[in-house]
Amino acid sequence: MSPVDSNQANHGILCPEAPIQRTQYPYVTGTSVVAIKYKDGILMVSDLGGSYGSTLRYKSVERIKAIGKHSLLGASGEISDFQELLRNLDELILYDNMWDDGNALGPKEIHSYLTRVMYNRRNKFNPLWNSLVLGGVKNGQKYLGTVNMIGVTFEDDHVTTGFGNHLARPILRDEWHENLTYEEGVKLLEKCMRVLLYRDRSAVNKLQIAKITEEGVTISQPYSLKTFWNYAAFENPTSGAEGSW
Repeated sequence: MSPVDSNQANHGILCPEAPIQRTQYPYVTGTSVVAIKYKDGILMVSDLGGSYGSTLRYKSVERIKAIGKHSLLGASGEISDFQELLRNLDELILYDNMWDDGNALGPKEIHSYLTRVMYNRRNKFNPLWNSLVLGGVKNGQKYLGTVNMIGVTFEDDHVTTGFGNHLARPILRDEWHENLTYEEGVKLLEKCMRVLLYRDRSAVNKLQIAKITEEGVTISQPYSLKTFWNYAAFENPTSGAEGSW
């Protein structure tokens, strides 16, 4: 047997057909999304950061998108997987519109579709590395839900992803109520994002807030929060720590 044949034989025995390697692990990722119900609809916020590993590489990555007429989708996690989901949703909305029956997919149906997609990919051991927030309004009914990369899903009056589950959710539990005005809702979301900016190394001070009501979707232009960095704990973070540093 020639050296070439020998190498091919060994490759066939030891290295069967190589698996697909696209986004088996996350590369460029976005951090938290926070969303709440308010008096007239749904409010959602995320920053525009995209981290390459631990490096905050990109600062203009939009992670909130309108889906059809009645829904709003936000995503944490791998940006390319989010783009793949958006392509799938575009095809779904196009197919639904082709029926031309006067009805359109609502947020509950799209959330159900996303839960099936995420759980199916998880069962193939090739998950989409995202945590998703889906909100919307249809026929006067507000809907807000989330699903993560292994298909865990639920609905609530306020939902978060990423670090927001630890730092923003307690704020929402204390301060959210169902009769929030738009201005109060924006103020509450900005408070959550300011806390995340202080504590989440992957966060960037460049935000977009989106709202969806019966009238449609509005996504704001990016803007920055006012911050204060002269807290004593920021200036001397090791003060009071035991041992030498």
